Amino acid sequence: MKRILVTGGAGFIGSHLCERLLNDGNEVICLDNFYTGSRQNIVHLIKHPYFELIRHDIIQPFYAEVDEIYNLACPASPVHYQYNPIKTIKTSIMGSINMLGLAKRIKARILQASTSEVYGDPEIHPQPESYWGHVNPNGIRSCYDEGKRCAETLFMDYHRQNNVKIKIVRIFNTYGPRMDRDDGRVVSNFIVQALKGNDLTIFGDGSHSRSFQYVDDLIEGIVRMMNTPDSFTGPVNLGNPGEFNVIELADKIIKLTGSNSRIIHLPLPQDDPKQRKPDITLARDILNWEPTINLDEGLQKTIDFFKKELDLN
Repeated sequence: MKRILVTGGAGFIGSHLCERLLNDGNEVICLDNFYTGSRQNIVHLIKHPYFELIRHDIIQPFYAEVDEIYNLACPASPVHYQYNPIKTIKTSIMGSINMLGLAKRIKARILQASTSEVYGDPEIHPQPESYWGHVNPNGIRSCYDEGKRCAETLFMDYHRQNNVKIKIVRIFNTYGPRMDRDDGRVVSNFIVQALKGNDLTIFGDGSHSRSFQYVDDLIEGIVRMMNTPDSFTGPVNLGNPGEFNVIELADKIIKLTGSNSRIIHLPLPQDDPKQRKPDITLARDILNWEPTINLDEGLQKTIDFFKKELDLN
């Protein structure tokens, strides 16, 4: 049994990770300040004998004896990370410094949940880990994009200077049960709008593309990455290379929900990437990982979740 710390453990992805680690027979400490996380996401774990919930903001130092740290704490949707951009970048930078300091002191292995947003609005497609990105350093998305880029720098420097055992994964668009209905992400937006019979709002003409991975596939990749040899640090892309235009996604969700919703178009936000698709060659070769859940299957599971959330069953 390992003792594992998960920061942001009450969030969408974090709660699924906590559940997986407990199911694998580990002791889990879930750290969350509930800025975007929710107790509802982990309420079913509260009575588990090896689960501990601590309310804490990783901008402040934290001390515990653990074997591994998964650093997931950070608002991840534009609605949330732009609401308080200074807090967002503090979480990425000061939070990373605090968690890396902890890992250094207790000689724990630590994984950073980075993001495909480090590639910005990419000029290379699909995006390999070797691509340095095309990021606006002072736009409205910079608090998140540049915060995550700086966090990767900190992880690599703690590894090179202090021999901290690090892992970095770059997470591409992920969806599934426990998404926040109001987080502004395209999958949750479309599903909630369709289930309510409202218009589906597409920003831009709908031709911009995304690659959507189901949360269970992501969690499998994250766990495999943590268990690679110390010599392999990453970064590694974790995403589904299946690419869809946003208007294709809207049509799929209307069909799967049986909704009569119409599609309307609004202006594209500043610095919104035109395309996003991971090159997962490295994940295939090193982790023996690739997504197994196709978009229709994953969307149906997510729709079923939101039907319960909205009490539409």
